[in-house]
Amino acid sequence: MTSADDRVQLVRDATFARVDAAGGISGTRGTAPDGLFLRDARHLSLWHLSVDGTAPVALVPATADTDDRALSVLTPRGTRDNPPAYTVFREQSVSAGTLTEHLRLVSNRPDPVTALVEITVDADFADLFELRADDRHYDKPGARHEIHRTDDGLVFDYRRADWHSRTTVVGRPAPTGLDAAPDTPSARTLSWRLRLDPHGQADLHLTVRARPHGQAETPTVARPQRRTAPAADDLARTCERGLADVDLLTIPVAGVDGETADVPAAGIPWFLTLFGRDSLLTSYFLLPDRPETAAATLSALAATQGRAHDPVSGEQPGRIVHETRHGELAHFRQIPYGRYYGAVDATPLFLVLLHAHYRTTGDPALAVRLEQHARRAVDWMLTDGGLDEHGYLTYQPDPNGLVNQNWKDSAGAVCFADGTQAQGPIAVSEAQGYAYDALIRTAELAAAVWQDEPYADRLRETAAMLRTRFAADFWMPDAGFPALALDGQGRQVDALASDAGHLLWSGILDQELAGRVGQRLLRPDFFSGWAIRTLAAGQKPYHPLSYHRGSAWPHDNAVIVLGLARHGLAEQARTVADGLIAAAVHHGYRLPEVLAGYDRAATARPVPYPHSCSPQAWAAATPLALRTALQML
Repeated sequence: MTSADDRVQLVRDATFARVDAAGGISGTRGTAPDGLFLRDARHLSLWHLSVDGTAPVALVPATADTDDRALSVLTPRGTRDNPPAYTVFREQSVSAGTLTEHLRLVSNRPDPVTALVEITVDADFADLFELRADDRHYDKPGARHEIHRTDDGLVFDYRRADWHSRTTVVGRPAPTGLDAAPDTPSARTLSWRLRLDPHGQADLHLTVRARPHGQAETPTVARPQRRTAPAADDLARTCERGLADVDLLTIPVAGVDGETADVPAAGIPWFLTLFGRDSLLTSYFLLPDRPETAAATLSALAATQGRAHDPVSGEQPGRIVHETRHGELAHFRQIPYGRYYGAVDATPLFLVLLHAHYRTTGDPALAVRLEQHARRAVDWMLTDGGLDEHGYLTYQPDPNGLVNQNWKDSAGAVCFADGTQAQGPIAVSEAQGYAYDALIRTAELAAAVWQDEPYADRLRETAAMLRTRFAADFWMPDAGFPALALDGQGRQVDALASDAGHLLWSGILDQELAGRVGQRLLRPDFFSGWAIRTLAAGQKPYHPLSYHRGSAWPHDNAVIVLGLARHGLAEQARTVADGLIAAAVHHGYRLPEVLAGYDRAATARPVPYPHSCSPQAWAAATPLALRTALQML
């Protein structure tokens, strides 16, 4: 796949690489870094090919013919009167922790020639959080890089205290030369002299293997690629592409009993890891097609469920993790995200998915297996989550982590109509809906599976009180719409936001209020023609290119469409679904993570948000949710 910066991205087995048009890597940073990546680290930061002392030019730029393989055609520089002596056919692919490359040099000359082929290589082992930081420096005391020559290549070692990562480079045939790179002291240049007979060819095979800290020497077993039948229409083709993208994003993690659980990671490049909220919603969207994904996600999240109180990570007993990280900075706690629990909504969504899995499959085994984890999740909602103390699920902004801890987790996203960020403890509207739904669903599990009717009655009573309280506190009569949140003083955070649509999905609004919200979301200030915006246009904080204050997110719309369908709002559900599928068609049947909020009448095609992940899990699963919603009508 080609990214917005014209680099080609290859993905497979929790590994991804980003290369330029000639197949090279230059060590870029910022919003679109290149390199070979595994477990939150860059294991290859320089990969430069030269032939006879110069970089070949691309006759055919690198193009991904599959999600994990790219092909390009290169030649040394030549002139009309002195054309290049040979052509270089370059094939690159990724699999579990590995980049493989096949260079095939074909002679264009009637006499023998010898080509000097050189690859300059480096591995900076940069943490992803270093690469995305604009102006932040992370100290690494005692860190050291070492380079070792081997019979068939070289090894880059990186050590810091108990941290050890490695990248190996192997050539077949073995390189004949290994020299320091003059412009980059940490890099090395491998060289080969390849003889080509008249109009003959020579082959060079290169293998780069990443071994991150904490991963055994034995390479990860590559998962088989699923194949689906060709799709007939736009929705079906978008579903087919979405399922393929979910496969690309599936990573192995430990389950609750130590088993390997294959779960959807959130997205590439920044979030190829387990994310509580993202993995849960993705799995919910996939339930009718792949209930085994939900089972794996629930097991993995039960394995990381909070056990103690940790003010740095936000861990609390029973709380479901927001994200896990495996990089160096997380290991040394220079960032709080090794296991970070700063999400107000992952815990109720865990309970929602557990019940939904039981209802979809009819199999109570998973609900029995995770009963104690579910009870601890309910306990968290009542205690540290805030239901008993505040009457709502709440969070305090984390100055060292996430200021906002709902799905709109960027700074400033939970704002008043004048653009002012709400102060905590903050009770966001959609989390209350999730809590209500979680209580109702867990009550059914308690009665039907765990045979604990008194516990079920307590949960139903708590849910009923929450629903009554919510209607009184959140509804804004003048706007005819729910508040985005309540701030720490109990004031209604009055920006008109798409979060209200999630309340239809969870069922916390009655039919009359749900109908009013559903119709309001389809007015032109909310609905762009492609999708419902995160914030209605015309408000002071609205910006069509804001991450959460005017953009449109496919997964957000998927939840809303499920809610519209739940309440029988067929016209509105079909309108939003049609807009999203039309947007997908313009992007090769792949929905991007985020769309700009521009009106459809103003643009010939949907404008992607500049820094969105692609592929991204809940966007990939969105068409499956749309299909489910349309089948409900």
